[in-house]
Amino acid sequence: MKYVIIGGVAGGASAAARLRRISEDAEIVLLEKGEHISYANCGLPYYIGDTIEERKKLFVQTPVSFGNRYDVDVRTLNEAMVIHRDRKCVTVKNLHNGKEYEEKYDILLLSPGAEPVVPPVPGIDLPHIFTLRSVADCDRIKAQAVETLSQAREPEAVIIGGGFIGLEMAENLQRIGYAVTVVEKASHVLMPLDTPMAAIVQQHLADKGVRVITGNGLAAFEENAGHMSVCLEDGTKLPCTIAILSIGVRPNSKLAREADLAVGETGGISVDEYLRTSDESIYAVGDAIEFPHPITGKPYCNFLAGPANLQARIVAMNMVYPESTPYSGSVTTAIAKVFDLTAASTGLSEMALQREGIPFQTVIVHPAAHATYYPGGAPLSLKLNFSPHDGRVLGAQAVGKMNVDKQIDAISLLLKHEGTIYDLVYSEHAYAPPYASAKSPVMFAGMVAENVMTHLMNPIQADELDRLIESGEDFQLLDVREIKEFQGGTIQGAENYPVDELREFLEDIPCDKKTVVFCEVGLRGYVASRILMQSGFDQVYNLIGGMRTYRLVGKHLVKKQ
Repeated sequence: MKYVIIGGVAGGASAAARLRRISEDAEIVLLEKGEHISYANCGLPYYIGDTIEERKKLFVQTPVSFGNRYDVDVRTLNEAMVIHRDRKCVTVKNLHNGKEYEEKYDILLLSPGAEPVVPPVPGIDLPHIFTLRSVADCDRIKAQAVETLSQAREPEAVIIGGGFIGLEMAENLQRIGYAVTVVEKASHVLMPLDTPMAAIVQQHLADKGVRVITGNGLAAFEENAGHMSVCLEDGTKLPCTIAILSIGVRPNSKLAREADLAVGETGGISVDEYLRTSDESIYAVGDAIEFPHPITGKPYCNFLAGPANLQARIVAMNMVYPESTPYSGSVTTAIAKVFDLTAASTGLSEMALQREGIPFQTVIVHPAAHATYYPGGAPLSLKLNFSPHDGRVLGAQAVGKMNVDKQIDAISLLLKHEGTIYDLVYSEHAYAPPYASAKSPVMFAGMVAENVMTHLMNPIQADELDRLIESGEDFQLLDVREIKEFQGGTIQGAENYPVDELREFLEDIPCDKKTVVFCEVGLRGYVASRILMQSGFDQVYNLIGGMRTYRLVGKHLVKKQ
């Protein structure tokens, strides 16, 4: 059996290795239009920023070492041009000499990846504007950065797009000496995160000296007397010596389209649960495919290395043993380092849930990453989106300095198995003071969500409180923190009733008015709300995330003396 694979890296190269482990007798040809077949794509920003000092460490395998180990006919700089489905062969162009030839196959695997989005704005072809998708891109950016830093007194970089890669590039360019501005057309950076969580990251970027512009998109690039500027939609001009386009990527499905393979509504190659295309002899994996989302059931594209590696393993099994191993999809678990913080997400955000019309409830908690009495700890913020009907977990986000990946990985596994908030409550984790608290952040978030589900607590979000304040509706706002905390700043209209003294003031507080309570992170607010709810107060709400969240996204802060 002859297998031809188009494209390397996470999808194609991993599938080739798995094919060989399954079948020693198979003939395997790997076609890659670039020079490299197996490299650390996610490590490229860190090489640019000198965190990874040696370029060779980016390469997992060279074409020669990979070919020798797995007995694969590896052909780099060989680009697949046309798929002839009727004759089961591929026209290939040898980029070394420009000649074309045909390669026959019994089974074909497409792993062409994705291509960066490059907007057709004026000046887009000016020099010093880059995308980062490959080692070649990385080398160009690195060379330009070195040259600019040696010549410019105050080198300036503008990153167009505030996604995970954009923020990684912001950190690494600043690390080597650039003044960095991040431009994001959406309302906040890191769109997989909801506003309260992204606000933590944006504040940290500002604290680190990175300028962040949101709600303003790219309009054009200009060059005047050898100096380049990024022009924004509102007329703002940002001078820069280097610009990085990190707007996003789209599936590279051109070859499949031209072969009349089915391509879905997202632009990705359509595959079934066995990763087989509309042609039973052709399979596809990686960034180029679309697949139903495990939560929405709707097709979407997932541009992550982890799912691509898993798909490669599964598709190899199905190429040798047809319909043996189904793929269940990805819940889109992603993580990034942003200076001293880690930001991660899994599942669906509020925006995605609203777009899909899926009912949801949400809670935000701010527990410690490990036992507070053990030195070296740091707070961690965790947001949980879940179904108000059955408690099914729909998504989660975490931001903090430590243990962020631990929380998101646990919830991601639960998402894959349609777990609920009750699974979080009754989960078990390794506990010792240097590593965790007796109640892990995941358990704690589950417990708060359970309180909501069982109506022990009525939540109100920061934006809902703002709307309530602005509506003019008659309600009372109780700050249940200590008086010194209250004096340091509170929310407009709040009265101070410390939770430990609250019972003494119950007769002074009207019980027939809508009541919103809040504290620093939500726990004391919950205790206060339980006291009030069991003392004849009809409408009691606790501010989710407390003042720690409201300071970042609320509109009605009042500075006290």
